[in-house]
Order: sequence, then structure tokens, then C-alpha cells
Amino acid sequence: MVDLYAPTDPYDRGFLDTGDGNRLYYEQLGNPAGKPAVHLHGGPGAGTADRPTRAWDPSRYRLVRFDQRNCGRSTPHASDPAVDLGLNTTRHLIEDIERLREHLGIERWLVNGASWGSALAVAYAQQHPERVSEVVIAAVTTARRSEIDWLYRGVARFRPEAWERFRDAVPEADRDGDLLAAYARLTAHPDRAVRERAAAEWLAWEDAVVAGEPNGVPGMYSRREADAQVAFVRICAHFFGHGAWLEEGQLIRDAGKLADVPAVLVHGRHDLSCPPRTAWELAAAWPGARLHIVEDSGHAGSEELNLLARRAIEEFKDR
Repeated sequence: MVDLYAPTDPYDRGFLDTGDGNRLYYEQLGNPAGKPAVHLHGGPGAGTADRPTRAWDPSRYRLVRFDQRNCGRSTPHASDPAVDLGLNTTRHLIEDIERLREHLGIERWLVNGASWGSALAVAYAQQHPERVSEVVIAAVTTARRSEIDWLYRGVARFRPEAWERFRDAVPEADRDGDLLAAYARLTAHPDRAVRERAAAEWLAWEDAVVAGEPNGVPGMYSRREADAQVAFVRICAHFFGHGAWLEEGQLIRDAGKLADVPAVLVHGRHDLSCPPRTAWELAAAWPGARLHIVEDSGHAGSEELNLLARRAIEEFKDR
């Protein structure tokens, strides 16, 4: 068994100016001379964890974490309706990862992420495979429109009462149309109460989806302060309403570009948010990828799922 390491706080913090009005908060943990790795948080818009890491060997890894555009401690913050999200797309995030790598003087690094972070990890690796030593991802999604439609409409067959509340929180004229666009408008509304109410309803739906899974955590998404809730939902609606600016099936189609990049994919059998079919398809198209389907896990994870991810991180620290 891979034991958790003692809590490790950052040894370095800073802000990276992207040159277009955005400033990205980043931090480094572990050994400055260790094997570089970057963790990509989920959401999009969730921000990186504001707590020490325990999954990475602090004597062997140099772990980089950062808040993606307009969330967490990065500025400007998407909770402000005046902030234009036009400069926040998947292409911008990939460029930010490269900009941060160069800023920190890193040649290659292990890329890690879960949920949205898994899609961003694969998108980045496919564009810059020469900069990626390995990939470790969990709760795998590729942000296909079919996957997005499943999460915000298809899962209604399992949670009809919660989905109707999610649907009915938007104006009646929008209820049979593009719910994501409607939520994008509501979370950019000039009235703070409107923004906060829309964010709360969106997150209540996300909570309902995971609540019935094995190890489901009550309030998993809504346990954020108000500004963080609004930023999370506004960025999610922005990205998913545009199919994350990816061609449908692009990340699976282009998995062959990663033939020389070893990967471990870990996914819960009972993940309602991201059904395991996507992880299966991605692993089948990715030479050198290993997929672990975890029987006691949903999107919220489990001890077994976390253990398998940690084992991969341990395995790659000496590579």
C-alpha cells in the first residue's frame, strides 16, 4: 500500500502575468530539484486546493499547482460580471500551462488532473507531447458535446426531480433550449442575488448527481463561498456551452499522438457524471495507456481509486 506523505506546504508562490490582463496564481511544493509535475484542477473554474498535498513524495517531486484563468486566486475573478470570459478558452489554458512551464524553467513534467483537469491534461499533452513525461488522470472526461449533454440533460433519467429544479431555475423561455447558455447569462447578471441564486441551483444539480454514487459526498460542489460558486458555474457554463472549443471526439481521435507518453487512467465504475465508456475509449486509442476501472467508486472517488492514482505517481517518480 502507498501511504500518504506528511502534509507539504508550498515552498514558493507567485503570480504569472499572461500579458493580456490576466494574472495566474501558482505555487510549488516538494523538492525544488525533484521530478517536475503539474496538477490541473477540475471544474473548469474550481480552483486548486487550498490545502497541503499528501499524495506526492516531497523528497522526489517538484509539484506545481495553479489556479486557471478567472478562478481561485487568479485575477480578474469571474464572480465579477464585468469580467469578459472571451480570453478564457481551452487554447488559452494550454498556452498558460506552457507559459508557466517556461517561466519555471522546466523542460518536461508529469501531467496530472481529474474530471475537467483530465480533459485539459490530454489536450495539453496532445499539443505538446515533447513536454510531457507521463500522464496520470482520474474521473476521465474528454469534454465531448455528447458527454456534456449527458451531464446536464441525460442524467435526468436518474434524478428527475433534481433536474426539473435545475431546469426550472432559468427563465421559462429557456427551459426547452440551451440551459447552459441560460445559466451563463444568469451568472453574468448585474444583480448579485440573481448570480448567486443561479450558481446555487447549478451546484445543487451537480451535488444531486454525485450524491447517489458509492462514497457520494453531500454538498461536494456547493461547499464553496458565494464568489467561488459564481465563478465556478459561470466558467463551467462558458466552457461547456462551447464544447470546450474542441472538435467532437478530438481528444480520442488524436490519442495516437501520445504513443510515446505513458499514462495511467483511473475511473469509477459508477461515475454518473462521466460514465466509464469515455475512459475506456480513450485508453483503447492511446498506446501505452493503462486503465483501471474501480468497482466501488463514482465521480467522488474512493480509497481504492485514490490508491491506484497514488501508485502511478509513485511508479513514475523514479522514471
